[in-house]
Amino acid sequence: MFRVVQFDADGGVSSVTGSELVGPPPPGHLRWVDLEGPDDAQLELLRQAFDFHPLAIEDCAHHDQRPKLEAYRDCLFLVTQGFVCAEDKLENLKFNELHAFLGDGYLVTVHRDPMTAIDTVVRRASADPNLRERGPAFLYYLIVDRIVDDNFPVLDTIADEIDDIEEAVWLEPQRRELERLFAVKRQLLLMRRVLSPQRDVFSYLSKRIDRHVDESTAFYFRDVYDHLTRIHEALEVHRDLLSNAQEAYMSAVSNRTNEVMKYLTLMSAIFLPLSFVVGFFGQNFRDLPGFPDWVGSDPLMWGVLGLCFATPIAMLALFRHKRWL
Repeated sequence: MFRVVQFDADGGVSSVTGSELVGPPPPGHLRWVDLEGPDDAQLELLRQAFDFHPLAIEDCAHHDQRPKLEAYRDCLFLVTQGFVCAEDKLENLKFNELHAFLGDGYLVTVHRDPMTAIDTVVRRASADPNLRERGPAFLYYLIVDRIVDDNFPVLDTIADEIDDIEEAVWLEPQRRELERLFAVKRQLLLMRRVLSPQRDVFSYLSKRIDRHVDESTAFYFRDVYDHLTRIHEALEVHRDLLSNAQEAYMSAVSNRTNEVMKYLTLMSAIFLPLSFVVGFFGQNFRDLPGFPDWVGSDPLMWGVLGLCFATPIAMLALFRHKRWL
């Protein structure tokens, strides 16, 4: 679906849906063409109307492109990506990708799914005719600034999840906490892979190397670059915290295993002399030296029972004295 916002030279602003205005604007006008859910026919219409390079159109047809900036003869082609998290739940993490063409007097944006950043800027642009004087680069800044800022609530949600995992790991580590930990780690790696390369794109735009970005707008792109740097640093901190939580989990599990093995070893040590006692007096002999007919001796029987009770008590006392318990 095409959506066109046009800023006329006389200060008027119009917003229409359809393909009638798809193409470069007249001199003195500013035109923003937004295409949501593109198909091959719509992309071909864009290519013909704006004379875009076929390679750029091919990138628009395929999702999950790497963030990049490519300079063509008459425009810049940019790929920007971001994340949103519905209802502050990480399982609802959604990946957004925006393709944009920045040219003389026009901005063309292409995206597969609905984006709140686009809708927000469309509402602002429709009510602010002064945006024409700022140019298409500033219009693009408004969009990407919202896309980048939408990542901060996601980072806050991840931070809360990490805090919950750390607390659960320290109190009573369970296997489900390890599964949660790896799930968050995968999401962090995805965000790092997507967002980190975008710093290079906005570093380029903030230096005002291209004629499509004027000096006043370059300062705004520098702010976006600063936000991306903060996001990258936060991702690194969260990854370190997850690594620490994983190490704490493994250490807790190892300590618990060692405790279990310690008690099993102590039980084995206690039963070792008992096994000797019952094994010795279980021999198939009628007589023992000094104990004729010992099989029928009640005093010896009570003595052996007393020895069986006294041995573990004495060994437990020895273990406690050695601080093994």
